[in-house]
Formats: sequence, C-alpha cells, structure tokens
Amino acid sequence: MDIHEHLLRPAIEKFKAEFGAEPERLFLSPGRINIIGEHVDYSDGFVLPAAIDRYICFAVRKTPQTNRCTIIAKDLGETYTFDITMKVKPVQQMWMNYMLGVLSQLQKPENQFCGLEIVLSSTIPMGAGLSSSAALECGFAYLLNELFDLQIPKKEIAVIGQKSEHAFAGVQCGIMDQFASVFGKENKVIMLDCHSLDYQYFDADLRGYSLLLFDSCVKHSHLTSGYNERRKDVEHGKKILWKNFPEIKKFRDFTLAMLDQVKEEMGAVSYKRCLYLLKEIKRVELAAKAISEGNIEYMGRLLTETHDGLSTEFEVSCKELDFLVENVLQQEGVLGARIMGGGFGGCSINLIRENKAEEVIKAISEKYLENFNIRMKVYHVKISDGIKEYTNEYII
Repeated sequence: MDIHEHLLRPAIEKFKAEFGAEPERLFLSPGRINIIGEHVDYSDGFVLPAAIDRYICFAVRKTPQTNRCTIIAKDLGETYTFDITMKVKPVQQMWMNYMLGVLSQLQKPENQFCGLEIVLSSTIPMGAGLSSSAALECGFAYLLNELFDLQIPKKEIAVIGQKSEHAFAGVQCGIMDQFASVFGKENKVIMLDCHSLDYQYFDADLRGYSLLLFDSCVKHSHLTSGYNERRKDVEHGKKILWKNFPEIKKFRDFTLAMLDQVKEEMGAVSYKRCLYLLKEIKRVELAAKAISEGNIEYMGRLLTETHDGLSTEFEVSCKELDFLVENVLQQEGVLGARIMGGGFGGCSINLIRENKAEEVIKAISEKYLENFNIRMKVYHVKISDGIKEYTNEYII
C-alpha cells in the first residue's frame, strides 16, 4: 500500500480545502492484529499482538488565538466542533467519544490547551476487528502529548486510551489493543502480560510469507452475550481450581493434570473453557519462540490449533468462519489459519506463502460467495511501527 497516496495525500488535501492552509504536523496511529492468544487477557495469560501498516492519519494545526477545536472525520463525512477548555461529556457521534474520553482525562489545571484543527483519514477498515478505536484514542492522546508537552509516558498513553473506551464508549475492553498501537515495532511482535503490563519483543521476519485477513463480513448478535457467558463459565472453573489448589497464585500456573482432577466437580462446560485457556496460554509462549526462530511452519500449526480450540472448546466461532478456515487449510501454500478476535464473526487470520497468496484468495473468495452469497473482503497486512509523527517531506 502506498501510504502517501492512500492516506497522507487525502488528509492533507482535505485539510487545505477545509482550513485554507497546510497542516503543521502529521501523526500516524496504527491498527493491530493479535497473532495468537485470544480470550486469555482476563485469565493471567499472554497475548502476542503487533501493530500493522493500516493507520489513522491525524493532520493537525494549532490555533493559539482560540479555544475552538474542529475535528473532521474525512471518511465519515462528519465534523465536530467544541471548546477544548470546557468540560466534555459523551456525544452522539461514537467516533468522537473515543477522543473526548481521552481529553476528559487530560483536562487538568496544569495542562493548558489551545484550539486545534484536525483532519482524520484512515486505512483501517471499520468493524473488522483491527482496533480502529484504539488507534483513534491513542493517536489523539499521543498528539496532545506532543503538541502541548504533557510529558505522558507511553504506558500511560495506552491506559488513557483504554479508560476512554470504558468511560465514553461503554466498552469494557482489555489493554492489548491500545498497547499494541503505542508500542508496536516494525517486524516485531509483543508478548504482553495484560495484567502486569510486562512485555518483551520477539523478532518476526516473515519475508516470503503473507499475513492475510479474510473478512467474513458477518457479525452475529450474540457476540456480547456470548462473551459474558464465557466469562461466567471461566470464573466458575477458576473457583473450583483454586478451592482444590489454593497454593497456585496465577491461573496460568494450573496444569492440565490439575484441571483433569477437578473435571467432574467443575462440569463439562467450564472444563472445556478452562482447557482451551490453559492450552492457549502455552501456545502463545510457543508461538513467540517459533516466530523469533523463523520456524514459521510450526507457528502456522499453532494458529490452526487455536482455531480448533476456539471453535470446539471455547465455542466462539460461527459457520462462516469455520468454513473459511476449513477451506483455506485445504489450499496449497497455507501454513495456518484461525478466527481472530472475540468471535461470532469478523476476520480470520491466515499465514500463507507469498507466492501462493493470490491463488488462495481467488479460490476462497469464490467458494465463500458460492456458499454464503457474501463477497469476502481481503486485507494484506504487515507488522509495523506504533504511533509516530510523520515529517514535513510528506507535505504537498
């Protein structure tokens, strides 16, 4: 993807058309993928996210003579204007709430703001599970930090983004999305402990391979209720485990042998949920090692194991995604595939040899259309840097 043509130029041209001048600064805030580690963030587990080369661009100019802040969402065709010094509260435009939630945490006597003109342009597809909301929150926090010298540490920017989503968007998300957007590095994955926020980078040289996201274009209505039910199943299982093994401090330290000992007391459903989680936590560690050592074939097998677990043990897949994964695994050059995200719709993530990618896309797109009468969307992604400022060389 030519980032200049698809993202920077449209943002700059829109800014000049609306405000009659060039933006002073450009910031890029990326979406993210999670290579492996689904539903373990609330169970003392690790996740393995990475920032990707899909961004929200913030074209910005300070207007010190006023407190008026005008933000234009180019792709939505919407504008929001407010006084940046006045106390903010949630509004009807959800995209704006992610940013207002950030500002609400930074409106302190020691932080002196002035007016801003901002144009937003994005190459992160909405609703595909690539965390456009985290990119919006953290990108806004980052630019405020830079423009007004707020001295906010990077970890705090991620936490501010998460709190914004909780308070102003009503989504009780974990920290992974925001953390990946802030801390991403090109050709590196992050193994993150979502509880302690301890993290380490692992090399991810995927030359010769493609990471493709196949968007099922479906979202089943039981995503929220299904998620909450899984949380209850897991909490019940944890209570049984800790009752029998009180010496264990973290859920991830329970063994499969311990789980088997309490299977009858726990019940079949909670047993399946905890079985998936304990195996998935281990898979994250194995995947981090595999990708850093260049053992891409083994990493692919781990992705497929995760899908099997999400489908049969955690039961958060759906017929469309099971179809995509089952059929893509039959194609030559595919190393692994799985559902990505919370479940019940969204994307699959597929690891494919680069020289076979287009053949696989053609075959799966045709099969999916034939079986579900839905045109699957395809997103090519590469592991990229976290939030950063772009330099003046891109001003046109």
